[in-house]
Amino acid sequence: MRKPASLEALTKLGRVRLSKSFFMRDMLHSEIAQIHRLLNVPDDPDLAIAAGTKLCEELLEPLQDHWGPVRIRSAYRSTEVNALGNAKGYNCASNEKNAAHHIWDMRDKDGHMGATACVVVPTFFDAHPEPGGWEVLARWIDDNLPYSSLEFFPVYWAFNISWNEQPKRTIYSYADPRGWWAAP
Repeated sequence: MRKPASLEALTKLGRVRLSKSFFMRDMLHSEIAQIHRLLNVPDDPDLAIAAGTKLCEELLEPLQDHWGPVRIRSAYRSTEVNALGNAKGYNCASNEKNAAHHIWDMRDKDGHMGATACVVVPTFFDAHPEPGGWEVLARWIDDNLPYSSLEFFPVYWAFNISWNEQPKRTIYSYADPRGWWAAP
């Protein structure tokens, strides 16, 4: 598939089903792109679809099946959108560091495919709003899913969940207790 250059092509890309519950359209929304009037579409749609399918089938679907609806906050970023987010200090890593993370259509420095989505699981947060409640979810994911990395945030226990061909299995939290997490 070519990079979309028309409404028809973008509609076709958005209709690609990545898993039973998620479509590519769900992954293309970007507040950075929206506010700065940028098109957030992959240069290599086939690579983005392949990585996104793994993320959705292996991580997001099982997460949703166990904990309830998963809401996508941010997922795919084009190199242009990500670079702008990095330059403006919007908590985006450099394009090199975000390759095979939020930039699904760029392999990492080791040539591996990967994808990241920042998600919220509202029913989980409602059940565990207490300080450190995110650790219950971290423990479940660590025990049950083939993730590469997780990063937790304080608001609604939003977190980045990453799939990669060569998983690192790391967990970091910006929420208390802050820092690298090790399973008890």
